[in-house]
Amino acid sequence: MSSPRPATRPATRHVARTVPLVLVGVLLLALNLRPAAVSVGPVLAEVRSGLGLGAGEASLLTSLPVLAFAVLGALAPATAARVGLHRTTLLTLLAAAAGLVARVLTDDDVVFLAASLLAVGGMAMANVLLPSLVKLHFPDRIGPVTSLYTAALAVGLTLALTLTVPISEAGGGFRWGLGTWALLAVIAALPWVALVRRDRAVERGGSRVSFLDVARTRLGWAMAGCFGLQALQAYAIFGWFAQLWRDAGWSPTAAGALVGLLAGTGIPLSLWLPRLMATTRRPRALLLGVIGTYPVAYLGMVLSPWWTAPLWAVVAGVGACTFPLVLTLIGLRARTPEGTAALSAFSQSVGYLLAALGPFAVGLLNEATGGWTVPLLVLTALVLPMAVLGAYVARPVFLEDALPPARRALQ
Repeated sequence: MSSPRPATRPATRHVARTVPLVLVGVLLLALNLRPAAVSVGPVLAEVRSGLGLGAGEASLLTSLPVLAFAVLGALAPATAARVGLHRTTLLTLLAAAAGLVARVLTDDDVVFLAASLLAVGGMAMANVLLPSLVKLHFPDRIGPVTSLYTAALAVGLTLALTLTVPISEAGGGFRWGLGTWALLAVIAALPWVALVRRDRAVERGGSRVSFLDVARTRLGWAMAGCFGLQALQAYAIFGWFAQLWRDAGWSPTAAGALVGLLAGTGIPLSLWLPRLMATTRRPRALLLGVIGTYPVAYLGMVLSPWWTAPLWAVVAGVGACTFPLVLTLIGLRARTPEGTAALSAFSQSVGYLLAALGPFAVGLLNEATGGWTVPLLVLTALVLPMAVLGAYVARPVFLEDALPPARRALQ
């Protein structure tokens, strides 16, 4: 029998001593994962007017988050293996802060798009690393810690959606509303300045499970498809629903509040659903039940977009909780931090390539049809394949067990 590696016990002690600081860092990081991406939606009309963006550029702007998550998210595990997991996390926050500042200091549409890409690119890499950080520091508490950080993510999402318009109006322009979130990113970076010293203690070589290893498994592709379809729904919602409700007759502030209500619905549910997913004997029923609220909300919006808008916002908010459930499954479907990082990177990178079609297609469909009925019906139809893939990934299987025998022997 082989003996434990000498580095294992010291690394464990280092990890244990940093748990409180890591938890604070994880929660602040999660709080920042959405403002860079979704704060544009509530002031999109003002951004288009101020920078002279056409319909294509506006659709590209709403698609940038998912494109960044797809391309740059894939680089996260390899970057963390070379630079260090905690150092990479710090760099993602600094990149987000720099991009958020740069895009409000320019009047050039191309520079604005490039700065937005930098900001959401940093958050894309952080999004991939979060499940691995949880697996490393909290291997026996994946459900509870995922509940906490997805709730923090929902809080950040809600704040960005509800406060961007009031801050913009108080400051005299959309730049104030968008630039405010850079301060939050700087604050979130502070715990990681201290945690970068721990990289040598907790990281012992490169990942044993690669991006390509995951690509050779059915679980990897099913997880990527399920993640991508839920992200397609979410980014279509947060990119365009504020405009949908403005077109229905709601004021800009009220429309932003409705999207905030949608996002805020996920805060209490995010504290409960991941814990339940980690312990329930019927994860498939739980996931399908949450997914099933999407078509109810969309068809309700088609039939009654004005009077019952708050109701449909809440119902759609329940559907958006598919995201924390899928994140929980990523942590539960791998046995190691390295496997979790690889599965997270593959699922999110491939998934976001699929998701990028969502906001872009919704914008073009709205432009072509002059309304929101067709986009909502298309989103309704896409719920079915998401449910099929969700039923598959909810099964109790592990990534490492699905690897070829030669790769499995290295675990």
